[in-house]
Amino acid sequence: MTDTTVNPPRPAVIVGAGPCGLAAACALMRLGVPVRVLESATERGRGARSSQLWPPALEVLDRIGVLAEARRRGVRIKANEYHIAGGRRIRIELGAENEPLILPQEQTTELLEDALERLGGRVERATEVISVDAGLDVVIVKARGPDGPKLIEADWLIGADGVHSLVREQLGIDFEGEPVPMIMLVSEGRVTGRYDRGCVHSFLGRTGSLMFVPMPGDIVRVAGAVPRDTPLTRDAVQKIVDDRGPGGLLLAEPELITTFGSQERVAAEFRRGRCFLVGDAAHTHAPVGGQGLNLGLQDVHNLAWKLAGVIHGRLRPEILDTYDTERRQAAEQIIRTTHQLVWILTRGPIAARVRNTAAEALQAAGVLRRRFIPRLAGWRISYPDILLGSQPAGAPRSLQRPVSRALPRPGVRTPHWVPVPEPGTGDLFRLLTIGTPADGLAHWGEAIAGRLPDLLSHDHLPRRGTGFLLLRPDGYVAARGKSADDLDRLERTLADHLISGGTDTLTRCGKSGESDPCCSPSRR
Repeated sequence: MTDTTVNPPRPAVIVGAGPCGLAAACALMRLGVPVRVLESATERGRGARSSQLWPPALEVLDRIGVLAEARRRGVRIKANEYHIAGGRRIRIELGAENEPLILPQEQTTELLEDALERLGGRVERATEVISVDAGLDVVIVKARGPDGPKLIEADWLIGADGVHSLVREQLGIDFEGEPVPMIMLVSEGRVTGRYDRGCVHSFLGRTGSLMFVPMPGDIVRVAGAVPRDTPLTRDAVQKIVDDRGPGGLLLAEPELITTFGSQERVAAEFRRGRCFLVGDAAHTHAPVGGQGLNLGLQDVHNLAWKLAGVIHGRLRPEILDTYDTERRQAAEQIIRTTHQLVWILTRGPIAARVRNTAAEALQAAGVLRRRFIPRLAGWRISYPDILLGSQPAGAPRSLQRPVSRALPRPGVRTPHWVPVPEPGTGDLFRLLTIGTPADGLAHWGEAIAGRLPDLLSHDHLPRRGTGFLLLRPDGYVAARGKSADDLDRLERTLADHLISGGTDTLTRCGKSGESDPCCSPSRR
């Protein structure tokens, strides 16, 4: 008698219990993948770390189930205000789709660790990873914990152990880049005086720039580029506020004053065999614009559904190759943005006047609200069209305009006009057909979802025009098209490039488009 027992997967090992490591652990466990989280520190980290969570990062917290509590604890930002020398002010209302949440990183970490424990996981603290041996079939981790040495075998490993990643070092992956020519001062404490607590304030003075970020508990984070020899005293910070700020703001004794430098670096590889890098282990950049933690959480969002699909046998292992290419492009886009922000914020007096004049002109033309803020929020990060290959649905380059606009191309974020999916779709793709009942695409889309229930769900948007979008589990467009023939080709492309088992997955039920004419949309 043949033994058909399927052994459960070995836990995926996650090195590092910061927000990215914990988010990866929670995301995988929610998708049915067991994990082990190893952390060398004995307790959660504290200090002046990333606190601004833009909407794409909030989507990750929502998937994990901690967004409501994060919003209860945090400060919602309704606008950005740019205060220009001479008393002029630019106020940009962000709109709901762009509003970030200010939440200290230690509280984000606490929420994620609590979520992990509710899912049945835990952080193995005081456990130092000594070596990582990434073989073809297994990853062997040597570690030292409170009870002595450990030898752990895993099918997969995620390095979320920060800028000085031991995992990256053990894998022999270069961390390419250079230092950022800027020293940043950060002070946190109470501030008296008149300012709008619903805004992030940027003071663009002639002697330098300064940021005011409202934090929970009436705390304000004050940040700005400073000379290396700046003393870490309350009086020194107050002088910077007086020189660069609007006047009339008085600091109480700060709870924190620190300075730090930064690097612009990207790992030469985000994946090496069965090992992956996420967060600061994969990339680092200047701490402006609140981009760091957001970029790392999006790494997790990109990786978790792919890895879970491969582990559960639904997706082809080749899909994991797209993680490096996609997230490398995202990291490079963010580094370009932060590099430009550093240049803008550190100009001398003459260049600062030109900058301020240009900013006012761009605001008057509406460019800052339409383009700059979505870029900061992360909506403009795009991927190369590689998940299903170029033009995956066989769609023509020129499409009709359903809903009064061209359908978004593969690799961009799901547009805001797309309705929110039903809860519980998890790691499923979403096929969204668009049009009137007479177009018939809704019926054909429903039929495809019925044949591929483990891969995608189907929704229909009754609007003028005809077309469809295939939306990825991580909020990006995977494919587009406008006709039944395009849907037919999409189904074939999914079988050829994505589904584990390929065409056999379609033919096992006897309803392949090739073998049964009734199941091909183009022949209905």
